Amino acid sequence: MAWLFIKLQQSLPKKLITKIIFFLARIKVKVIKDFLIKNFISIYSINTDEVLKKIPDDFITFNDFFIRELKPNSRTIISGEDNICSPADGKLTMFGKINNETILQAKNKTYSIEDLLQENKTVTESFYDGIFATIYLAPYNYHRVHSPIEGEITGISHIPGTLFSVNEVTTNNIPKVLARNERVVCHIRVRDRQVAIVFVGALNVGSISTPWTGLIKPIGKGAARDLILDKNVNKKVNKGDLLGWFNMGSTVVSVFPKGLISLKENIKKDQKIHMGDCLGSINEEISPNAK
Repeated sequence: MAWLFIKLQQSLPKKLITKIIFFLARIKVKVIKDFLIKNFISIYSINTDEVLKKIPDDFITFNDFFIRELKPNSRTIISGEDNICSPADGKLTMFGKINNETILQAKNKTYSIEDLLQENKTVTESFYDGIFATIYLAPYNYHRVHSPIEGEITGISHIPGTLFSVNEVTTNNIPKVLARNERVVCHIRVRDRQVAIVFVGALNVGSISTPWTGLIKPIGKGAARDLILDKNVNKKVNKGDLLGWFNMGSTVVSVFPKGLISLKENIKKDQKIHMGDCLGSINEEISPNAK
């Protein structure tokens, strides 16, 4: 049945479907939004104990619930200045070394760092032979994305694209889907290196938001563009600070330059992971604590 799912995605009007979902998720009529929230909780067995606001009364729309904040201390951020944390809840679908410029999407499916970031060679070459980690966010996951590392936001770019699903069936069958879908890239300066946290949009995920840009709507076609950042929002981020959120679910790809970090030895493909869990650590020769 995988082939049928892929064919449907290729033929269906993905942008139109996403616009309809965008509209429905923002309906403010109480009886409708309460119905959507309660049924979503029931279908996906959402842990409501960790949700900050009162359900459903304190949520204006279904989307407001979808991007819900959690109560303080619902997630534990790995301690230690040199430890790197997971930026999101989800499933760790792929991780490892970037092979020259090539990133593994799925078995026998790859894409390049140039395709992913749409940046000039000076930027992309710094990631050659670096490290990547891909986290898939299912509908039931917490959908806010946090900084995995302490640093400073140096820019945020929006890359237009299509809106394929990014579930396992799609990533296993459609080439370069993570580098073809709409994307928002947060560039973070870390100890004179650049780290990129890539929000990958998908079917039903028509928009992405960050504290520095507000809502970023899909435009479908066109060149990558640098976004204007709100000067009133502090660009310095600590590990665990909010970077943005998906208005419906998708995937986060974190890419680190060569030599900056090493991944934790016992992480496994497809393991469930929570925001704040340890992904790895800054290498000793980079660490300010190195002797």
